[in-house]
Amino acid sequence: MTFDSLGLRPALLSRLAEQNLTTPTPIQTRAIPEALQGRDVMGLAQTGTGKTLAFGLPIADALLATQSRCEPKSVQALILAPTRELAKQIHDSLNSILKNAHLRTGLVVGGAGINGQIQRLQRGAHILVATPGRLIDLLDRRALSLDKTQYLVLDEADQMLDLGFIHALRKISTLLPAKRQTLLFSATMPKLMNEIAGAFLNDPVRIEVTPPGKTADKVDQHVYYVTPSLKPDVLIEQLDTHRDELALVFTRTKHGADKLTKKLDQAGFSAGAIHGNKSQGQRNRALSDFKEGKLRVLVATDVAARGIDIPDVRHVYNFELPNVADNYVHRIGRTARAGRDGRAVSLCAPDEIGELRDIEKVIGQQIPTLGGTRPEGRAPAKPARKGRGKPGGHGHSSGKPKSANGSRRRKPGGQRRAA
Repeated sequence: MTFDSLGLRPALLSRLAEQNLTTPTPIQTRAIPEALQGRDVMGLAQTGTGKTLAFGLPIADALLATQSRCEPKSVQALILAPTRELAKQIHDSLNSILKNAHLRTGLVVGGAGINGQIQRLQRGAHILVATPGRLIDLLDRRALSLDKTQYLVLDEADQMLDLGFIHALRKISTLLPAKRQTLLFSATMPKLMNEIAGAFLNDPVRIEVTPPGKTADKVDQHVYYVTPSLKPDVLIEQLDTHRDELALVFTRTKHGADKLTKKLDQAGFSAGAIHGNKSQGQRNRALSDFKEGKLRVLVATDVAARGIDIPDVRHVYNFELPNVADNYVHRIGRTARAGRDGRAVSLCAPDEIGELRDIEKVIGQQIPTLGGTRPEGRAPAKPARKGRGKPGGHGHSSGKPKSANGSRRRKPGGQRRAA
């Protein structure tokens, strides 16, 4: 199977050939023909399987066929992504296949000046890539209208739910024309996804190329059992075995990411950090330096779990296990990309055994031990922390689920605009 057999326009095939892209991935093979026929698509595939081209190519094909002009403050195709990094990655990828195609693309994300985005939207765009929070801001300011939007993409829809964007998505759905084509892509299928699918999709074809929760086949996974105080030493020991290779390290919190980065700097590693408290410029520079090899270690919260597409990332470390088990799949999906091999090591403290078991349940396997001894029996209960208000109000024992970056996850209906 080649891209030539999928029914794409010659101009797009030429651009793909120039980038040495000739063989579509399974999700591309199955989704592109359906999308070209105008069908709504619900695509389920793990990260790193080529979902961007699975929705980007058919939309580009349709827009090239009409060659209609952009109307002011309107967009013909809207692509929503949960994080700034993923939105930029999608925008860059689309621009690479739309070179000289005379289609105007736009990118609107939080962390960047909104006035410049408002000014650029005055001319309209054929394709707009946006994070939900910033899109709502622009809609509230009447800088943008969605009544001319013919194509909608929800990429990594499960993470948009996890980050609390359900309210934003509900609002956006009421502003879109009823007659449109919608493509939804996700790595997992949480229960709330049924509501999203019902609100956005019309008689969709469901395409599932890998079971939800399945980790990349070429990732060599291990767990190292260690006390919290020794985690930095174990991580440094591991990183020291491959100083010339790129490594991505995940922490739960922004403060933890900064603290760990300082320790790695002191140990002689060229390290940087990205998280929600960094400006968009800082995040872009860190990612660029990491991609170019100026930084060998990048420390990140889960804001980056689905926004980094750097084939040279050979190692992923979970300095702390994620509170949301599905995020483990997305974290380690940052390696073993573009057909390469990868390695993932999780540092597991005694009070993280519960999280580890949840992860193993999701991926359907027990992760092999690299070091330390796996505790037997049930994980000890986490002690309640003193706080104001109700007992445990500021501790983990309050019963409120936490988001991937360590903050309390918002109830359905809340939203976060920082992305």
